[in-house]
Amino acid sequence: MTSLLEIKNLKTRFFTADGVVKAVNDVSYSMESGEILGIVGESGCGKSVHALSIMQLIPDPPGKITNGEVLFEGRNLLDLDERDMRKVRGRDIAMIFQDPMTSLNPVFTVGYQIVEALRLHNDMTKKEARKRAGELLTLVGIPGAETRLDDYPHQFSGGMRQRAMIAMGLSCEPKLLIADEPTTALDVTIQAQIVDLVKKLQQELGMAIMWITHDLGVVAEMAERINVMYAGSIIERGKVRNIYKKTRHPYTMGLLGSLPRLDDSPGTKLASVPGLPPDLLALPEGCAFAARCAYRNDHCLAEKPPLVEIDGPDHIVACWRWEEIAGINKNE
Repeated sequence: MTSLLEIKNLKTRFFTADGVVKAVNDVSYSMESGEILGIVGESGCGKSVHALSIMQLIPDPPGKITNGEVLFEGRNLLDLDERDMRKVRGRDIAMIFQDPMTSLNPVFTVGYQIVEALRLHNDMTKKEARKRAGELLTLVGIPGAETRLDDYPHQFSGGMRQRAMIAMGLSCEPKLLIADEPTTALDVTIQAQIVDLVKKLQQELGMAIMWITHDLGVVAEMAERINVMYAGSIIERGKVRNIYKKTRHPYTMGLLGSLPRLDDSPGTKLASVPGLPPDLLALPEGCAFAARCAYRNDHCLAEKPPLVEIDGPDHIVACWRWEEIAGINKNE
């Protein structure tokens, strides 16, 4: 059976005056229909660039996808020209961005922008598209949806703008929704509402969701599997329970250690990952995390570890010392 999305050895580079930025490095994974996949990691780890590569939205120049395949229902999207790719965006794969204020056009009404997407991909009259746009705004929980269609983005609150972006993303009922840090700019109450909304819509519509975030707490309650990215590569991947309870990569351990826990005693300090991410212009020969890792040895500095299965296909990790870390991990 063909996966909904299968990425093979994806590489994306940015050719700058200072050198070649190795933004995405041999990323491979698959997603099934209806699955919720979390993509987590620090800023600059390649989460968003890899998603933009899937959508063929990398600015060229300076960016370029230099290797790999992005198979969507068996068809390689990287073989499509811009005209054919426009038919995929919105209809088959939709994307929600972090800041809706920069994603929504400020000079057009919210209703116009949703109607435009509907008429572009569906055989609808203007009246039919406007009616559907009102239904979509109602679906995402915007009160008085019919009257809000003629409002401009600046007339919506941050949470309502994000809901409008979700409505636009869902307008053509895509098979895959890519959500790129959609709750980062919102307060925690609105974040929780957006997460609950997306989970509810996913159950109702049956679409697959790729949720990109730096917040492991958010993906814990919604994702089925998680890809942990560092320096443009996947360094640990698995089912949620394996990632949280059987953590095998020191970087993932650091991310989890930085989260507050309800069972922490008063005064417990949050852990932090020391140092800074590597320069993507000059990645080291060995493990990209070695300079920040308390478990590194000479082998780590000399050779990059491959991804290996440690609990079958449901848990893979790129670390030379994962077996030793398994013996000292306190999460289990």
